[in-house]
Amino acid sequence: MVTALIVEDSLTDRERLTHFLQQSGITVVGVESSEEALLKVQAKLPDMVFLDVVLPGQSGFEFCRNLKTNEQTQDIPVVICSTKSTEADKLWGSMLGADAYLSKPVDQQQLVATLQQMMD
Repeated sequence: MVTALIVEDSLTDRERLTHFLQQSGITVVGVESSEEALLKVQAKLPDMVFLDVVLPGQSGFEFCRNLKTNEQTQDIPVVICSTKSTEADKLWGSMLGADAYLSKPVDQQQLVATLQQMMD
């Protein structure tokens, strides 16, 4: 079974993403900060991570870089989901290792297409 870790401090956005992923048959673990996410990753590696950029404490960009520079977690697909959706933001996410970048509010069809790309 595929497990996704959602790192999102907005309850509304987290619930929306959780709903879409569960409809696609994915088990979801949701947390509100990079610090909580790190604890979850250390306890059990997720199959993919959905990551907001603006988070309390460490930003999503920093958390993505940390995942992608760690041998144990570098192969976990990371999807950034953010209202920060300029080309510069997307480029920065890509440079830090993000596998995909979705703008909020996340569109369900776009999310499903992204999931299919990552699972192939």
